[in-house]
Amino acid sequence: MSSLTDVQNLRQSIEDLFDRNPSSYSDEEKRLFTDFRDLLNHGSIRSAEPDPSQPSGWRVNTWVKKGILLGFRMGVIVELTSAAGEAQFFDKSTYPLKQFTLDSGVRIVPGGSSVRDGCYVGRGVTCMPPMYINAGAYVDDGTMVDSHALVGSCAQIGRNCHISAASQIGGVLEPVGALPVIIEDEVLVGGNCGVYEGTIVKRRAVLGSGTILNRSTPVYDLIRNTVHRAGPGTPLVIPEDAVIVPGSRKITSGPGAEWGISLYTPVIVKYRDSTTETKIQLEDLLR
Repeated sequence: MSSLTDVQNLRQSIEDLFDRNPSSYSDEEKRLFTDFRDLLNHGSIRSAEPDPSQPSGWRVNTWVKKGILLGFRMGVIVELTSAAGEAQFFDKSTYPLKQFTLDSGVRIVPGGSSVRDGCYVGRGVTCMPPMYINAGAYVDDGTMVDSHALVGSCAQIGRNCHISAASQIGGVLEPVGALPVIIEDEVLVGGNCGVYEGTIVKRRAVLGSGTILNRSTPVYDLIRNTVHRAGPGTPLVIPEDAVIVPGSRKITSGPGAEWGISLYTPVIVKYRDSTTETKIQLEDLLR
């Protein structure tokens, strides 16, 4: 299924089946989902994709998210094992472990990582143990997903990114109209970071260790003298090349001020330059 017409027909069928929500599913309807999941695996369809006409530069594909949710409705709990028979899981029959071969061009280091079927993992991706990539995610070529890192359902990760150890990239599967978390090309996400609630991190940004980004936390830009916030119906967008570290701001009124309390806030302290490049050169050696 590669032609535009075929994909349009699949979209209509997925949306019709999602809205109908039958109590049981026919073999034909199950094959429909299998065709849909195959396109996710090959990166031919995705829950969000670049769209220059949108203010954020991205468009959510609601029908794809409906299809992913349809798989959860359709599946039943079964026993799953890895191809080597070394692991045992009990999960939805519609989302088994993703199968790789040497020709996939993906490096999966031993140690307990899991990748769920129905996601795209590009060539040259490195998976350090233990890490997890959920259904509907898109991880582009050359990216490293480090130890204890999570790529949530529907999250979109660009080329040559580094998702460092213990970082959490939230997904946003529901509501279906909401944009998932998006990490664009060549972004470095430091250790123990968290990116949630549809935040968009533009290309070549650097998140210092422990940075948390979500819809409710403003980001203070010390270089451009502005504050980046999510708005009604719009995501938090981190600018290209921004270098962000955890910071704090004082509470200026009420008991918080009297008690000397400060609140966490991310702070843009610089924009990527030659000094930044030197500090992250190690990334190339690890791939």
